[in-house]
Amino acid sequence: MIAPAGEALKRTALNATHRASGAKMVDYCGWDMPVEYSGITREHLAVRTAAGLFDVSHMGEIEVRGPQALALLQHVTSNDVSRLQDYQAHYSALMLPKGSAIDDCVVHRFAPDHYFLCVNAANTDKDFDWIVQCNSFGAEVRNVSAEYGQIALQGPRAVEILAKLTDAHPGDLKYYWFRRARCSGVDGILARTGYTGEDGFEFYFPPASSAQLWNSLLDAGKGVGLIPAGLGARNTLRLEAGYALYGHELDPETTLLEANLGWITKLDKGNFVGRDVLLRQRAEGVTKKLVGFEMIDRAPARDDYPVLVGGRKAGRVTSGSPAPYLKKNIGMAYVPPGDAVAGNEIQIEIRGRLAAARIVSLPFYKRSK
Repeated sequence: MIAPAGEALKRTALNATHRASGAKMVDYCGWDMPVEYSGITREHLAVRTAAGLFDVSHMGEIEVRGPQALALLQHVTSNDVSRLQDYQAHYSALMLPKGSAIDDCVVHRFAPDHYFLCVNAANTDKDFDWIVQCNSFGAEVRNVSAEYGQIALQGPRAVEILAKLTDAHPGDLKYYWFRRARCSGVDGILARTGYTGEDGFEFYFPPASSAQLWNSLLDAGKGVGLIPAGLGARNTLRLEAGYALYGHELDPETTLLEANLGWITKLDKGNFVGRDVLLRQRAEGVTKKLVGFEMIDRAPARDDYPVLVGGRKAGRVTSGSPAPYLKKNIGMAYVPPGDAVAGNEIQIEIRGRLAAARIVSLPFYKRSK
């Protein structure tokens, strides 16, 4: 995804820092972002074995407040927001009437009348507009993205590194919980969340403090293998972990049940946008199913390559890449539900040649606790 021709790229507050450090910069969803610093494989392996530091300040933040905040979010998202406690978060989807998602998101609850959503950079404006359009409840909805920078510290050494810079006891914070915290003198929101399949944290804070915080974290982790990591490694890490990426595994034509996201689809919570379609689909069955696959052939599969089952075209690769830690070529694809069986062989069309692959269970990688 690139910016329209002639439109200036947006920049995070760390843009000059990335360029000074020699990062390779690319247009990502209209943002000038680092795709790699020292190489995607090196950065990927650092996150799996030590730690990596990501600038994810391009992500969007939307605040929902007021007595009707819960009612609005129950209506427009798939997960059951009423189950959240104060300072707890969950993964969810902003729903469309077709049972598909306009975006996936993380919903954080500060209080019964105060919620904070982290959404994808490419979708922030349309997400905000859609929530406002669905807001017949009278809740207060604000796009607060400009008020926040966001840095993700990910990897098995993340707790150790962060503990040097905060007295917020990061090791005591449970997965998908958050708290207000001060890190290296910067006040913000510290969440034990991430998009890599590793332990780690995401810190939301005023953008003016970005360089100070970035440099302090890198200094704190220098002796234990922390390195800066770009969006390239973030993508290969999330693929190994079997996480969906909007525009790849998720889009307006794919329902949550087809995308294996039934676990965030709480059909028993009451009515919400798209629920009727999902109830019907649960009863009648889906027409396609997301699967993981490993290449048997040596060639890697890439995004959008055709998938064949028994010689007939059956779907497409949604994400495909070498997996640096697993040392395999892996991917995800949609296939007919009858073919979505672990162990089944499929073919990927790679530059006019059919390459053999095997369906496997997701996730490809799961960290040891």
